[in-house]
Amino acid sequence: MPKSEKPTIFRPERATLKVTLLVFSGSSVMCVASTVDPLRAANRISGDTPFDFKFVSMTGEPVGTTCGLPIAVSGRFDPAEPTDMLVVIAGFGTQNYATAALLAGMRRAARAARAVGGVEAGTWLVARAGLLEGRAATTHWEDMEDFSAAFPGVDVRPDRYVIDGPVFTCGGASPTFDLMLHLIRARLGMAVALDVASVFIYDQSRAATDAQPLVSLGRLDGYDPRLAQAIRLMEGHVDRPLTTAAIAKRAGVTSRTLEAIFRRSIGETPGAYYLRLRLNAARKLVTDTRVPMADIAGRTGFSSAAAFSRAFSRAFGTAPVRLRRR
Repeated sequence: MPKSEKPTIFRPERATLKVTLLVFSGSSVMCVASTVDPLRAANRISGDTPFDFKFVSMTGEPVGTTCGLPIAVSGRFDPAEPTDMLVVIAGFGTQNYATAALLAGMRRAARAARAVGGVEAGTWLVARAGLLEGRAATTHWEDMEDFSAAFPGVDVRPDRYVIDGPVFTCGGASPTFDLMLHLIRARLGMAVALDVASVFIYDQSRAATDAQPLVSLGRLDGYDPRLAQAIRLMEGHVDRPLTTAAIAKRAGVTSRTLEAIFRRSIGETPGAYYLRLRLNAARKLVTDTRVPMADIAGRTGFSSAAAFSRAFSRAFGTAPVRLRRR
């Protein structure tokens, strides 16, 4: 693939990104979920379809994962079908799938797509198709030595994930989740990425260049601890919102500093983020429960049902009562 790169998909962009997930038998269900569930959650949180994704297989038949759960697919992999992003997800047995037809099809799809990449052992198939030659890449730490020997023209790195122009590679399930959060943050902003991470109670988002640990200790991420402390305070006071001054005092900073931290990290004021956090909590109560609207208003810190309805309508484009009926 030439080094005169196409525009990266990892940039602010509101246009729908078409994502084709080519999955093989022997894949880890965690790798599959780490790829697709952040995109699914981003669609739900945004109330739109920033990611239009589908699963395909080589035969058009469902594929089995290592735990025995089958993955349903929408059809057979068609290299001629337009897509923006081709993600190859594989695990055990990749040597059995690397046929000349598959590799030629991957090369054809990659020429038209804006990005192509491999998840875990999918990296081997991307490399066998010649799409990693002269590029940096990673794979699961267990395979790194063999991968380096098999593909001397690839700059193999022990990173969690690697993006080199239009090609990306991931080391496993957790790094794949990190990559998808990075994609969401790059395209839709930090606030949406935080909301997606919160859906999965995921607190250990990593930088791409963090080394893959041989023993995962579950360390916390590297964000400003004052930002994390402020958000935790907001989460603990959804029903009785604190003022920005009160949050800043408890976080040990001035209001002006807290404003700067939020603008730098999220691109919003603390007040705007806090309101969105409360409204997201309210939306879950509206859609997932039968709790009366007046009670939802009280639980999420609004002075009245009318004030709640106005704020909800401004944020989501529809009144909470209508959303529940729908």
